[in-house]
Amino acid sequence: MIDVTWGSSDFPLRLIAAESGPVMLSIASGVDAAEPLRSQHRGRPALVEVLAVGEGRGLNNTRAVRTAVGDRMRYRAHRIEGTASGERLTIEQRDDVTGLVAETTIERFAGVDAYRATTIVRNEGERAVVLQQVTSATLIGLTGRLGPVDDLDLWTARSEWCAESRWAPTALSGPAGLADINTGIHGHFARGRVALAGHSTWSSGEYLPTAGIENRADGSALVWQIENSGPWQWELDTLFDPDEALALALLGPTDIDHAWTTRVEPGEAFSTVPVSFALSRAGLSGAVGQLTTHRRASHLYADATRVRPLVFNDYMNALMGDPTTEKLLPLIDAAATVGARIFCIDAGWYDDGGDWWPSVGAWEASTVRFAPEGLVGVLDHIREAGMTPGLWVEPEVVGVRSPIARTLPEEAFMHRQGERIVEHDRYFLDFRSVAACDYLDGVFARLIEEYGARYFKWDYNVTPGSGPDTEASGPGEGLLDHARAHLAWVERLRERYPDVVLEACSSGAQRMDAAILARYDLQSTTDQQDYRLYPPIAAAAPMSMPIEMAGNWAYPQPGWSDEQVAFTLVTGLSGRLYLSGHLNRLESSQRAIVHEATSIYPDVISHHARALPSWPLGLPAWTDPQVALATHAGDESLVFVWNREVDATSIRLSLPEHVGADVEADVVFPSALPAWPTSWDAATGTLDVDLAGAGESARIIRIRRR
Repeated sequence: MIDVTWGSSDFPLRLIAAESGPVMLSIASGVDAAEPLRSQHRGRPALVEVLAVGEGRGLNNTRAVRTAVGDRMRYRAHRIEGTASGERLTIEQRDDVTGLVAETTIERFAGVDAYRATTIVRNEGERAVVLQQVTSATLIGLTGRLGPVDDLDLWTARSEWCAESRWAPTALSGPAGLADINTGIHGHFARGRVALAGHSTWSSGEYLPTAGIENRADGSALVWQIENSGPWQWELDTLFDPDEALALALLGPTDIDHAWTTRVEPGEAFSTVPVSFALSRAGLSGAVGQLTTHRRASHLYADATRVRPLVFNDYMNALMGDPTTEKLLPLIDAAATVGARIFCIDAGWYDDGGDWWPSVGAWEASTVRFAPEGLVGVLDHIREAGMTPGLWVEPEVVGVRSPIARTLPEEAFMHRQGERIVEHDRYFLDFRSVAACDYLDGVFARLIEEYGARYFKWDYNVTPGSGPDTEASGPGEGLLDHARAHLAWVERLRERYPDVVLEACSSGAQRMDAAILARYDLQSTTDQQDYRLYPPIAAAAPMSMPIEMAGNWAYPQPGWSDEQVAFTLVTGLSGRLYLSGHLNRLESSQRAIVHEATSIYPDVISHHARALPSWPLGLPAWTDPQVALATHAGDESLVFVWNREVDATSIRLSLPEHVGADVEADVVFPSALPAWPTSWDAATGTLDVDLAGAGESARIIRIRRR
C-alpha cells in the first residue's frame, strides 16, 4: 500500500494505492486507499487509464476510465526531486499482463498552487501493444475538495472565428449536467459523462482547451488546460460513491474521437500530451490566477523583464491584405509618430496577381507592389523611421497554385490514402518531413538575414482534418507527431534567432493553446472587425493566457467619434496593445487620443506583466451590455470597463482584492473625455460607476490603495 501527500501546502496532492489496486491521484485528503470492490467493479479511476486493442475496458462504456489495463496497473516505485524552479514527483506502475509500465511525472513551480502532469507508457513486455488512448492524468477527490455536486458549476468556453472565448457555466446537477441514476440500487457505475474534445490542428476552433469547476457557494475552484496544438479531450465522470462523486480525466487524442492509435513495440515508449491544473479557494479567478503564474513560469523564451514593444500592423480595418508602397509609407510615418516600435506588413506582400490565397508558399517579395525600390526599400523606410520591420507569414501551408507545390518532394506534404490533403486551395506541409523543415529553414533565413525582418505574424488559416496517415498507424497518430514536430521546429528557429519576436495567429485565435503560447511571444485574440463586439473576447482572453500575451487589436478609424476611438484603444490596452487603422487620416483630436494611449502603454504593459486577472462583472457573455476586466498587481488595479448600452445609468464593480482598503479611483484613460463619476464602498469592495449620459464608451479606471 502507498499513501503519499505531496505538493503545495495549501493544495497538496495525495497518491494512494492498495496492494490490490492501481495508483489513484486525489486533490482531496479524505480518500480511503483500501477501496472495496463494489459488484466486481473498481469504484474509482486510476491515475493512468490505458485503452489498448485486445484489452478494452473493465466496464464497457465510452468513458476514458475503467480500462482493463488501468485496472491491472500496480504501484512499483515513486521518487520526489527538487528542480531548478520547484519540485517533481514521479510515479511508476506496471501491468504484468501486457508488460506496460506507466511513468507519470507531476511538476510544480515553487509557490504556485498548480501542477503539470505527463505520462510515459513503456512496453517492457514481449509483444507489441496498440494504444487507443492514455490519460495524462485522472483526478479524483473533486467533491472532497470542491464540495457537493449540487453546488458545482462547470465553466467552458465556445470559440470560433470572430467569436472567441465565450465562457458560460453549466450546473453539474442541472439538466445539462450529470444525472444521478442511484448507482447504489443498481450496484453499477453510471455510463454517462460530460466531455469536450478539440479536433484537428485548430485546438481552440470549437471550444477552448481550458475549463474549470467552481463551487458557487464557497468559491472553491479547479481549472485545467490540455497542452497540445492539436486534438485533445477531457471528461467528467460520476463515480459509484456519492461522497466521492466525480472524477476528471485529461487526455490528448483518442481512437474514438480522433482516429488515434499508436503501436508500441517491446522496448518502445509513448508520451502523452502535458496537462496542467490549478486550485484555489478564491473562485474561478483565483484558480486562473494560479494558472497564470504557472503559465508565465512555463514560457520557454520570455524574460520577465523583456520589453514588449508597441506593434503596429497594417491589416485590421486598414489595408486588409493589399499593401503597396503608396499605401504603406503614410502608415509607417503615422505609426512612428505615435510611438510604435515594430511595424508589421501583413498579408499580400508576396503577391503579384491579386489573388494570393492559393499562391502562397514561396515567401518572396512581390515584384509589382513596391515600386520603385521593392519590398526591401519599404523595410528600410520602416527602419529609418525608428521601427523594427515585421512580416505576415503562413509557413505551414502551400497554395495549390504556388510553384513550391510542384518543386518540393511529395514527402514534404501531408497525405491521406496516398492523396495530398487539400483544404481551401492549400496543401499542408508535414513537419515530420526533413524536406519540409529544410525548406522553411531556408525561407526564414532569407526573411531574417536578407530582408531584416525581426517580427513575424505567424498565421494558420486552414486545418487538415483528422491528419496524414503516411508512416503512421492512422491519421490521428500522424497528426499528433506532426504537431509535435512543428513545435520542435519552432524551438530550433528560436534558438537560431533569439531576438526574433513571434506572434501566434490562427485565423484570429483558432490555435490558442498552452503548447503554442509557451513558444510564442504574443497571441492574436481574434479577427473581429467590429469594435463593439470585441470587448467580451478581450476581457476573457486572460482565461487562456497571461494578460501581457493577449494581442488585442485597436483600430481607430477616420470618421469615428472620439468616444469610438477611445473605446477601441481601451480594448487594445486591456492586453498587449496591437495597433492598426488609418492613423494617417485621423483628426487631430483623435490622433491625440491615440498618442495618449500609446504613451501610457509602457506602464500598462509593465503592470499587466506582474498582474493577475479578475472579472468585476463576472466572465462576460457575448451580448452583455457592460463588460469589465481587472488586472491586479500589488496595491494597484487597472479596471477596463466597456459600456455597450446607450441608456445605461450605472454599474457596480466587485473588487474583493481591495475589501476594507481606503482607495482612490481615477480614470486614467482617456483623460480628454468626460470622466465617469465613481463611489467606493470599502466594506464590500465594490465600486459604483455612474454611467448616466455616458452612452457607448469605455474607460480605464485605476484603483490605488492610499
